[in-house]
Amino acid sequence: MSVIIQADGLCRNFGGLQAVDSVSFSVNEGEIFGLIGPNGAGKTTLFNLITGLTPVSSGSFSYQGRAITGLPPHRIAGQGIARTFQNIRLFKGLSVLENVRISQHACTRTGLFSGILGLPASRREEREVEEKAWEILKLIGLSGRAAELAGNLAYGDQRRLEIGRALALQPKVLLLDEPAAGMNAAEKQSLTGFIREVRELFHVTMLLIEHHVPLVMGLCDRILVLHFGSMIALGDPAAVQQDQAVIEAYLGAE
Repeated sequence: MSVIIQADGLCRNFGGLQAVDSVSFSVNEGEIFGLIGPNGAGKTTLFNLITGLTPVSSGSFSYQGRAITGLPPHRIAGQGIARTFQNIRLFKGLSVLENVRISQHACTRTGLFSGILGLPASRREEREVEEKAWEILKLIGLSGRAAELAGNLAYGDQRRLEIGRALALQPKVLLLDEPAAGMNAAEKQSLTGFIREVRELFHVTMLLIEHHVPLVMGLCDRILVLHFGSMIALGDPAAVQQDQAVIEAYLGAE
């Protein structure tokens, strides 16, 4: 199994606060890789380091064997790494279909002037964008609501749309920041199946931050546990659940 993400000694400090402290791990191609820990453990900061939103203080990481430390976010996204956010960031005044179409334009090849002039290459690419957007909406179960405003969707459907919009970037690695946040029990159960389907249909590797422990334990192939910015455990769900440091720091003595 080939390594797709490799992190070595990643650190990030904010003044005197060490948000991420010498974290090293690898993610294998095709994995669903979980990231858990108490609030303030450094999980989202680690996502921000991987996607270039926050520069690293020290350490490095690579993608498919190529060093990408220090690249700006748009360059990292262009390499094939996409993400969602804890707070949903849709264009709520646009339709469901338009939200997916907009994301795809980051991958288009023809330029602005070609579009303005309506050149054949630009028109052909717009047709391809439209077809791909409909394909994604069908796969995430929202094709019947394509014309609705994104802001009018139920919360769980907004989460699905945000994931669909990230998939429009054609990523090889997808980072999901608390996808189950705000969902009820039934929606969380549906999300678990949906994430598995996305992995199979899009052949995408996933990194997942989530506070709902049963969801993580039932979904992820391996789990990394952070506590005050440091890695305290890494392994399969069964091993992590039995790790004494994890029990004391996060899962609780029970």
